[in-house]
Amino acid sequence: MLHTPSGGARVGTAARDAGQGSGPMSIGAVLQALREEFPEVTVSKIRFLEAEGLVEPARTPAGYRKFHAEDVERLSHVLRMQRDHYLPLKVIREQLEGAADGTCPSAVPPSSAEPEVSHESAEPEGRQAAQQAAGPPAAVRLGREELLAAVSAAPEELAAWEEYGLLRADAEGGYGHGELAVARLVAELGRHGLEARHLRALKLCAERQLDLAEQTVASLRRHPDARTRELAQGTVQELAGLSARLYAAFVQAAPGTSGD
Repeated sequence: MLHTPSGGARVGTAARDAGQGSGPMSIGAVLQALREEFPEVTVSKIRFLEAEGLVEPARTPAGYRKFHAEDVERLSHVLRMQRDHYLPLKVIREQLEGAADGTCPSAVPPSSAEPEVSHESAEPEGRQAAQQAAGPPAAVRLGREELLAAVSAAPEELAAWEEYGLLRADAEGGYGHGELAVARLVAELGRHGLEARHLRALKLCAERQLDLAEQTVASLRRHPDARTRELAQGTVQELAGLSARLYAAFVQAAPGTSGD
């Protein structure tokens, strides 16, 4: 059994829920435990992380997976490091292996590919929450080599992503947090054999959903009241988030994507 690192990762709701259970959990139960903190996680994602050696659940004689609380905590740690720190799986795996060897690595290993993080942990909780809701600073940019290192991709892969319009550099040749998040997901899908040309349809679908959201708030955009115009932007973001959740729900509800 692999060991979850003791330092750097907080115990999330999934680990607490798993700890309250009476015994081993099926992959479906693990999915439900993770969903509160990671609403877009899927059974396929859990299986992929297992295939990558990041979690090793026990197996019944019939071959069904049985996860224990430490497995759920480990999965939470991996998903949190991807979501919060944009770490590629290779770096996370090395970190976990180091923890198993007793070297106790930090939660976020030093890396030139990692964006700067503001050291303002002593701020009031309300202000921190507001900053987190607003997202990472738009001024943070990664260079081409830094982006490639962050997602463990080759230059020709990035060239293909840009050729098919999946992401693009800004006028100064840099990439922001949004592009980094896209590159990370595209790289993971690529490891499953999906190329940039296959993912172009997803990009077009996202653009159509954004256009639909903009049409919905068009009258608010033209309103003379400044607060109403600000509401329009918030509504667009909310609609975009709901669309993403609906897409994930459609995928999860499709035959063959739930249960073991």
